[in-house]
Amino acid sequence: MKVDEKKKAILLRKKGESIKEIARVLGVSKGSVSLWVRDILLTKQQRSILTARGFSKDAIEKRRLNRIGKTDKRHAIVFDAAKDSIQEISSRELWLIAVALYWGEGGKTRKGLVRISNSDPDLLRMIMRFFREVEGVPEEKFRCHVHTFSHLNAKKAEKYWSQITHIPLTRFYKTYVKQSTATQQKRDTTPYGTAQIYICDTALYLKMMGWIGRLRELSL
Repeated sequence: MKVDEKKKAILLRKKGESIKEIARVLGVSKGSVSLWVRDILLTKQQRSILTARGFSKDAIEKRRLNRIGKTDKRHAIVFDAAKDSIQEISSRELWLIAVALYWGEGGKTRKGLVRISNSDPDLLRMIMRFFREVEGVPEEKFRCHVHTFSHLNAKKAEKYWSQITHIPLTRFYKTYVKQSTATQQKRDTTPYGTAQIYICDTALYLKMMGWIGRLRELSL
């Protein structure tokens, strides 16, 4: 038994300190402190002080941050495990990902024109990998059309999307600039507007539609 720590714990408890605080000061567990001071009865005034201390702004904020910290740790464990479960992407997996992305985000109304638009650079990087690595689309077939807002720098947006897609600016259509009407907070979510990738290729368009059609059938 830790005799010195027990004596100090008893003295602190008699002064009205909480078990949690005593454990922190002495560097021992709350269970040990609780056992050592179990026979000490606090006065009504001491209990009132501890209760008030527990409802102070600092105490409430400390508990809130502690809860957030624990939640963040639990979330991080799940998040990291999910990330680690994917090591590499095969060509077939990339194909399935791209077809699913096109099903949700791609143009399906203009026959012969493969078109996909988004403001997420990673999504466009992924589908550009598919076009280049899986389908072997010639570089000269790629076109890009930037849609941005009047409060943004159009030239900066064009350079940004050129770096993301690796499509040279010479193959960019004239940027469409829309008048800004959204709130400042919403404006900041798309600092470079959106980019539309165009490929004029009837065969590729028909294949995309056929693959999507098969996925529709399998979903039934």
